[in-house]
Amino acid sequence: TGAQQSATVANPVSGASPDLLPHFQLEPEDVYIVKNKAVSLACRATPATQIYFKCNGEWVHQGDHVTQHGTDRGTGLPVMEVRIEVTRQQVEKIFGLEEYWCQCVAWSSSGTTKSQKAFVRIAYLRKNFEQEPTAREVSIEQGIVLPCRPPEGIPPAEVEWLRNEELVDPALDANVYVTPEHSLVLRQARLADTANYTCVAKNIVARRRSASAAITVYVNGGWSTWAQWSGCSTSCGRGWQKRSRTCTNPTPLNGGAFCEGQNVQKTACTTLCPVDGAWSEWSKWSVCGAECTHWRSRECSEPAPRNGGQECRGPELDTRNCTSELCSHAAAGAEDVALYVGLVAVAVCLVLLLLVGVLVYCRKKGGLDADVADSSILTAGFQPVSIKPSKADNPGLLTIQPDLSTATMTYQGSLCPRQDGPAKLQLPNGHLLSPLGAGRHTLHHSSPAAEGADFVARLSTQSYFRSLPRGTTNMAYGTFNFLGGRLMIPNTGISLLIPPDAIPRGKIYEVYLTLHKQEEVRLPLAGCQTLLSPIVSCGPPGVLLTRPAILAMGHCVEASAENWSIRLKKQSCEGTWEDVLQLGAEPCTELYYCQLEAQACYVFTEQLGRFALVGESLSMAASKRLKLVLFAPAACPSLEYNIRVYCLSDTQDVLKEVIQLEKQLGGQLIGAPRVLHFKDSYHNLRLSIHDMPSSLWKSKLLASYQEIPFYHIWSGLQPFLHCTFTLERLSPSTCELACKIWVWQVEGDGQSFTVNFNIAKDTRFSDWLVPDSEVGAPALVGPSAFKIPFLIRQKIISSLDPPGTRGADWRTLAQKLNLESHLSFFASKPSPTAMILNLWEARHFPNGNLSQLAAAVAEVGKQDGALFAVSEAEC
Repeated sequence: TGAQQSATVANPVSGASPDLLPHFQLEPEDVYIVKNKAVSLACRATPATQIYFKCNGEWVHQGDHVTQHGTDRGTGLPVMEVRIEVTRQQVEKIFGLEEYWCQCVAWSSSGTTKSQKAFVRIAYLRKNFEQEPTAREVSIEQGIVLPCRPPEGIPPAEVEWLRNEELVDPALDANVYVTPEHSLVLRQARLADTANYTCVAKNIVARRRSASAAITVYVNGGWSTWAQWSGCSTSCGRGWQKRSRTCTNPTPLNGGAFCEGQNVQKTACTTLCPVDGAWSEWSKWSVCGAECTHWRSRECSEPAPRNGGQECRGPELDTRNCTSELCSHAAAGAEDVALYVGLVAVAVCLVLLLLVGVLVYCRKKGGLDADVADSSILTAGFQPVSIKPSKADNPGLLTIQPDLSTATMTYQGSLCPRQDGPAKLQLPNGHLLSPLGAGRHTLHHSSPAAEGADFVARLSTQSYFRSLPRGTTNMAYGTFNFLGGRLMIPNTGISLLIPPDAIPRGKIYEVYLTLHKQEEVRLPLAGCQTLLSPIVSCGPPGVLLTRPAILAMGHCVEASAENWSIRLKKQSCEGTWEDVLQLGAEPCTELYYCQLEAQACYVFTEQLGRFALVGESLSMAASKRLKLVLFAPAACPSLEYNIRVYCLSDTQDVLKEVIQLEKQLGGQLIGAPRVLHFKDSYHNLRLSIHDMPSSLWKSKLLASYQEIPFYHIWSGLQPFLHCTFTLERLSPSTCELACKIWVWQVEGDGQSFTVNFNIAKDTRFSDWLVPDSEVGAPALVGPSAFKIPFLIRQKIISSLDPPGTRGADWRTLAQKLNLESHLSFFASKPSPTAMILNLWEARHFPNGNLSQLAAAVAEVGKQDGALFAVSEAEC
């Protein structure tokens, strides 16, 4: 649209004062010629003796200038103002060659000054729309997109939409918005959206209307629920009953389809007829009883009453005297009483014996179950360990006997005996890097698992193994005891620190750390939520830790309190994901805590499991970091050549996966990866290729750009997406390629890649991944896993945990290490200093500067008036 070239150029005369150079108070500005009306250009300068216009490099005739002279009230210097008129014929005379422009040149005794260029364009607006909206019939709640491409014009036409001749204002209706391409979008069609829609294009020349598009929002009918069945049509015997429903849920509108099916259902029914009861014949009389009576009975069964029939009337039992009252009553003999008592006693004994037998059986069964029960329920498959007492001839030897199926290794180092007196450290004569003393103690601990296959085989017997990856590529595993250690997945930034004494003494745990691909684990996200980190598992689940382990993993969030709500999620045993911590808020439990830094987060957890960091944007200013990486084939046997542009979440694990994939495809990395801040603005990511030599190459892409949908990137569930630019060499001998690839978010900032390489020679993988052999072992056990020597660490803890004078304690150390925002969390633990040192170990291994930590500890000691030392001399 013609950006102004603001260029004020001065050409001073030799020896003249720069203060007397003319400067412009008014410069000519861009204008449009509407129809045949001439336009006026003006400029004003002071001090100036002459001012002339130059248009398209030629001076305008002196007679075409209208000049006014005056005096500047502030400075008293002369002011000159000049105007000219430009007609449509002048502009059309050079139309098609270049744009018509005019510029002022002012003179004074000290030199000349040029104004900015003003472009003069002929304004127009063509009549025919390039694309007009079309009539549509849509179902309610369906999305609608009405395209509109306005006529070509200068200046470009502005677009507005009319609904039944009334202006559509997206600011007043959240269901409506207009895209940058001028399309009208209705997110969910409503009945009120049934109307005639017109696209209106206008600029300073004219106003054009598209043909109206009738949008009909229809509602298909739906059946209501069935009514209750009616009563049977007959009270006795066979009849029929019916039920009905109506097409009112919803009622069809605007030509919507009527409900399919019947609105009435009939079914046969049978009502049972009532049958009254009738007596059977009397039975025979019974024998004469002790009371000198006998009896007879009858039943109401011929027929029995049913289906609501009446019961029989009259007695069902008849008695009468059978001896004409000449019967005598005899008392029961003593023999009968004794017989009854004996029978009762025998029955009681049998019941007691049976109860005793049942109790004995249950107790034996319960004891047997306790002996054979799986003792690994809490430890989930950990090896049983026993601690043997030290031998008499070597009281300093502590031996932990592991299971014979695991290998062992011996750590031999110096152990400082405890000092009596104040447990304060002095650092004037020693250094944290000093070697330990000459005393020798042997600590036996288990090594990492020797073979991945054996470890996976053991895992396969556990129930949680079903949700773990089937392989050891992104897994680290080891066997640990109370000395602690560290697991790392190379080239991913993911590690697990198990601090000393986190595992109870006498226990040996087999621990794993694994990275999941997003397609392996279902992590449900709602609303504006997005995955910010890899999904990481550490376990086995249910392990008992006495101190928090620290899980380190990367993230891709540009965090700020006003833009993000970030939560730590953990998967429960039932498979559901739960929020266990909201960053920045008061923790609801002491089991979890998270330290969020620019590139990584450190999760303190006393329960191992599966974790992920999830964020929810609170404003459209929230952004994620994307890493943009370019790959191309290392060899080009055909004329076609593909450039692949990957858009990754900016974490090390994703970059590692893409590079491994490209190695298999035979690709080469082109240039350095770039970082792009992707905002929650609902706008897609666009990619285009430019500045490619047309004499050597041509693009086979039909469109001018490619696009990756916003939600595919924002959710984070697809960690890397890519677009391919397919190029074709015009000659097989062409080996050089130079071009630019633009990547930008619509209505946002972008990144430009300058691509310039030799197809036959460039291969640059090694610069972006550290070889696995250089990052250390995936599992480190015992002192080799920590930068701070064990006994020095213990002495620092014992010195700084108690409150010190003038605040010379763990709080001061936290401030010097820039951890003062976590004081409340440290204070909630039995040893705050141990938490600080553990976090330092997690953040700075293996390249941390131990000298800086030593200096910080020394400064804390000086505040207390005493000097601390951790040196070989004290040991």
